[in-house]
Amino acid sequence: MRNTERPTAELHGIYRDVLYDSIGQVLWDRGWKSNAIVGDCRRLLATFMGGTSPSLGIQGLRVGMGLDSWDATGAPAATASQAALVDTNSFKVLPASLQIDFLDGGGIVSPNPTNRLQIVATLGPHVPSWPDANHVTTNLREFGLIGSLKGAETLINYVTHPVIVKDPLSTLTRTIWLTF
Repeated sequence: MRNTERPTAELHGIYRDVLYDSIGQVLWDRGWKSNAIVGDCRRLLATFMGGTSPSLGIQGLRVGMGLDSWDATGAPAATASQAALVDTNSFKVLPASLQIDFLDGGGIVSPNPTNRLQIVATLGPHVPSWPDANHVTTNLREFGLIGSLKGAETLINYVTHPVIVKDPLSTLTRTIWLTF
């Protein structure tokens, strides 16, 4: 039997970062970029569909410093095999601090479930709460949405990017779109 299924879109994601100064003026907007949907995201989706595992969807956003060396060499491309952030002491933005909405085909928030999600994380003044014992600056170079698979934190998507120098009074708004 020949498979005639032709999905209209592969599972994918994009993100956009906008940095605001302390009075709310845009310092820069990097535009929309692709992120990598990692292998564990597909396992997480399969457990939802199979109904056999106590798994949870988006449980937060991790932001990390990545490596200082990326500033000279360029950040490595994100891949589907990524299992965690490089920064083992990354900052977790909790689910209550994320705005999660369904989007219709035109990118407009929908009250009804669709195959697209928009996740907005706003990292306001003093977020993350660095410097600390593991971070000498508040420079950000990587992020990833996280879920829970059988009680273990699981990476859903991952991005490396040029350094974002986030001073203590600035606000970073990160918008992520996932298409299923």
